[in-house]
Amino acid sequence: MPHPAMSKDHVAVITGGASGIGLAAAMRFAQLGMKVVIADLGAERLKAAEARLAAAGGAASIMTAEVDVSHPDQIAALEQAVQKRFGGTDILMNNAGIQPGSKMFGPPENWQRILGVNLWGVINGTQAFAPRMIERGRAGLIINTGSKQGITTPPGDPAYNVSKAGVKAFTEALQHELRNTPTCRISAHLLTPGFVFTALTSHGRTEKPAAAWTPEQTVDFMIERLDAGDFYILCPDNDVPRALDERRILWAAGDIVENRPPLSRWHPDYAGAFAAFAKGK
Repeated sequence: MPHPAMSKDHVAVITGGASGIGLAAAMRFAQLGMKVVIADLGAERLKAAEARLAAAGGAASIMTAEVDVSHPDQIAALEQAVQKRFGGTDILMNNAGIQPGSKMFGPPENWQRILGVNLWGVINGTQAFAPRMIERGRAGLIINTGSKQGITTPPGDPAYNVSKAGVKAFTEALQHELRNTPTCRISAHLLTPGFVFTALTSHGRTEKPAAAWTPEQTVDFMIERLDAGDFYILCPDNDVPRALDERRILWAAGDIVENRPPLSRWHPDYAGAFAAFAKGK
């Protein structure tokens, strides 16, 4: 059965909603007859997204806002604007994210910006929207976009990994809080996409690599798993099936349990052992 929050005339707010997974989710919600609010940066990007959404759901049901999610005052103003126009929020999708690349000893301002958007954006959005979502007494969803890199933390982009590991921990704590709040009908969910072809991952490419999913495939999978009640929405793609993701995640946890070196999956002394483990041996 479809989740009751995804119903005609209910309200979905999506940060990072002008492109990629955020826009694909906004389109799906608009097609369901929902009122849709997208927040992002860039007036022209928002204008183009608004035109697409209006064609899918009608201009009166679409709202856009230029918001930097790393600033709590801007998120608070967004919540008030949504409340004034549509009467409240049923679905909050904290999806805004950046991945400009990072180095362990790189400029601190790069780390601050990545953490500001990817982690504080999720915290700011939740703290601004969740209290009134709970007070409404309606079934609702808070969907936070994480990453598999926040679980297995591969080498190469430490600031991004830290931000997404924080989103995982925050969303787990949020769901625990919500389910222990009397009369609360809001649930939290962690979306962990696979390889998705978006502006964030294109790196100058104009054609989708065969290994990648489209944003629309990712959102369709997300909606299917939300309907099923999943908290961890672990998305496959055309290259990595769920079974391999599971083995990678288990191996990462095993580094702690077995006292292996951190990130032993990439350690030459453990390459053979991981290869066998990944095959289920």
